[in-house]
Amino acid sequence: MPKEIKHECIKLISFLGISFMIFFFGFFPALVQKYYSTGIYPYISKSLRFISSIFPFAIGDIVYAFIIGFVLYRIIRFIKRRKSLKSAHRIIVPLQFLNFCLVLYIIFKMVWGLNYSRPSISDALGIGNEKYSVKELVILGNHFVNKTNHLKLRQTNIPAYSINDLEINSAKAYDLMEKQNSLFRYQNPCLKSVLNSWIISKIGIEGYYAPLTGEANMNMNLPDFVKPYVSCHEIAHQLGIAYEDEANLLGYLTASNSPDVNYQYSANYEMLRYILFEIRMKSPDDYKVLHDKLLPKVLADFNTEKEFWRKYNGEMFGYMDAAFDSFLKLNNQKKGIDSYQDIVIWLWNIHKNELKVKS
Repeated sequence: MPKEIKHECIKLISFLGISFMIFFFGFFPALVQKYYSTGIYPYISKSLRFISSIFPFAIGDIVYAFIIGFVLYRIIRFIKRRKSLKSAHRIIVPLQFLNFCLVLYIIFKMVWGLNYSRPSISDALGIGNEKYSVKELVILGNHFVNKTNHLKLRQTNIPAYSINDLEINSAKAYDLMEKQNSLFRYQNPCLKSVLNSWIISKIGIEGYYAPLTGEANMNMNLPDFVKPYVSCHEIAHQLGIAYEDEANLLGYLTASNSPDVNYQYSANYEMLRYILFEIRMKSPDDYKVLHDKLLPKVLADFNTEKEFWRKYNGEMFGYMDAAFDSFLKLNNQKKGIDSYQDIVIWLWNIHKNELKVKS
């Protein structure tokens, strides 16, 4: 066996071994929680945010563009040169590609991805998973309709948020929540605007977390009234909350408990969307009644958001929605995008006692 092939094979075996150990470790959520999520991960995350915060732009976007460009370059180069390559290099190049993919997997898992294997964050927060009946769901919907209407009336103006405004205000909201639970500890804030909001809007993304750089990235084209909640949601990912439904939960708790009425409205408005969607599926008549109870200003916000997405993504949104659903399933979130509705279960369990007293 040629020396170059032997060298790549040794690396492949080593990387496969490390990858398998990381994968196997993920089958022990309690250990992941103890040694990774609340062990080394906070230090990794805090360090990445410190480094990334030095740059005023989203370096994660550049890193990912470079990785994609590098892979495409190597593939095109291999195709062009395949006829002139020696037989040994026709084996070496695929081995190098496999090693590259394994290294990316190892880095991803170590800097963030193992959080997919931690126990549910709802357990750490003491929130139950009791299922609701349709009647109880409607009661919950009525509560959020009234709450959202009330908060809308309290709003005097919606700021034209800059990314710095969101970073400062959202960090303050997390600082308040940390006094209740250390899970919300957020040090070295690092919230960035994506480099190209047009592309991100076109594919239907409000924001995303960049694991390799520790940045929470915001789509600043969004309507201002949804930005506070989205920023709190993306920060939750920075804190090691991997699943979308759990990041929804942390985002809601943080923004709704902020003293800023615009944050409260943003959080309740977003949760109302999930609840109304669920009611519309289960009881269309009750959905119509609740929809008609919404203030014209709240309905105007729903229409503004709908028109925003219609303006940008069109048919593309459906394709990206399906692709994202597949990504979630690959990461053990077997229900895919349907799992977002777990937030409704948690909202019921958070509010059920006060709602049962009222009823």
